[in-house]
Amino acid sequence: MILYLHGFTSGPQSNKAQALGARMRERGLGDKFLSPQLPASPQAAIALAEDLIARHGITTVAGSSLGGYYATYLAETHDLRGMLVNPAVVAHLSLQKYIGPQRWLYSGESFDFTMEHVEQLRAIAIPVLAKPERFWLLVEEGDETLDYRDAVRRYAGARHTVLPGGDHSFTRWNDYLDPIIEFAGFR
Repeated sequence: MILYLHGFTSGPQSNKAQALGARMRERGLGDKFLSPQLPASPQAAIALAEDLIARHGITTVAGSSLGGYYATYLAETHDLRGMLVNPAVVAHLSLQKYIGPQRWLYSGESFDFTMEHVEQLRAIAIPVLAKPERFWLLVEEGDETLDYRDAVRRYAGARHTVLPGGDHSFTRWNDYLDPIIEFAGFR
């Protein structure tokens, strides 16, 4: 089972979540994919993900940007595989500049991102990976939001796919759908 976690202000309607879900359905694996709308509160987002892990037998957590930060924590805490796409490496630092009113990209609903949320992100930081080999890092060098080199250093020992060009959305996502599904243990 794959649990896909979206990035900051994104949602399960994102191109990555939709494309992976569609490919899973095409391969007869639609019931093996979950992508919830995460709450703004990191503490609540982790609680939701942990509930889904417990109830659905999740074996792989995939995440993009902030979702990659969450996926790192969850994979380390629950001994799962982690698939990370242009992940936030130190979310409690990189997201501080977004404190204040925010809007969910797909629903248009507003929420406040607070210093308390930043502290919740700091609380789930994983300083050292226990088993880096359980992770697959996918980054594009053209990421305008996060420096891909930080992720390459952070996930030393993990499987790496580092591609030239691109951007924070990971423009070649659809090229990796089948390998991602196989990384999760499906053939």
